[in-house]
Amino acid sequence: MEEELIISGRMNYKVDPMLHIWGWEIPFYLFVGGVAAGILFFASFYYLRGKERVYPATIKIAPLLTPFLLITGLVALFMDLNHKMYFWRLYTHIRMESPMSWGAWTLMVVTPLSIIWSFTYVREVFPKIDWKKRWIYQLEAFLVKHRRTMAWIMVFYSVILGIYTGILLSAFNARPLWNTSILGPLFLASGLSAGAALIIVFAKNKIERKLFSQIDIVIIAAELFFIVHMFMGFLASTEVQQEAAAMFLGGRYTLPFWIFVVFLGMIVPAILELLELRGQRIPVYIPAILILIGNIMLRFIIVEAGQASRYLY
Repeated sequence: MEEELIISGRMNYKVDPMLHIWGWEIPFYLFVGGVAAGILFFASFYYLRGKERVYPATIKIAPLLTPFLLITGLVALFMDLNHKMYFWRLYTHIRMESPMSWGAWTLMVVTPLSIIWSFTYVREVFPKIDWKKRWIYQLEAFLVKHRRTMAWIMVFYSVILGIYTGILLSAFNARPLWNTSILGPLFLASGLSAGAALIIVFAKNKIERKLFSQIDIVIIAAELFFIVHMFMGFLASTEVQQEAAAMFLGGRYTLPFWIFVVFLGMIVPAILELLELRGQRIPVYIPAILILIGNIMLRFIIVEAGQASRYLY
């Protein structure tokens, strides 16, 4: 009979030094949720300001993507669950102190609302559509009358959805990199930037494209501000926060973060949009693609690095 002495389980796979529980599903969900939040915020905000005819891409066209984004995000979340048949228990109660509870109920509101909002504009975007059934036209007319009410609800819940994607991570106090209040505003700003970038792609008139180029530049500046202050906070904090920051300041995540997220995902698109505002011909899809790549890289890197960060034993 052979005896084995187990000294520690820390080096076991998925335990320590890297708590690798979340795979691609969570950062992908955080990405599509942030993009959808950005699009829905601008759609509802400018609808409430009476800009429906001036900004058709913002209010009518871009929101058609949001149901697909949110549904694919929900599928990714479902794939990540270990006990898939019990997901419904999230909706049996509300825990005010739980970001996951907030997120579950927010998605319960935002996802059907995005579908309804898109439905009311489908025939305006695709005028050849014929519903065939009279009751569908009656339903459409009823929902169109209540667009303003939907817009008020949507502008509120889109902000919650955007900021929740960061708060979900910051609630994990055991991971030093995530344990910062900056993640919520940073992910909200990132989602708004991605939403603005997609609206620019769909925009046909110069007024709308110029407005969202200006908005996107301001949002990118806010993102850079949040990133700088996040690392300043880490470096002025405890040793574990300093070690978390060191992963991005000379460590294993330095090059992917500062090249793909900050430089290619923020600085270069901002420069391209500035050049476009000054009259240079820049293909609109180039800064949009760079911003989307930077967005998804931000979430993948933060989720991965956060699981690698740890407290000292």
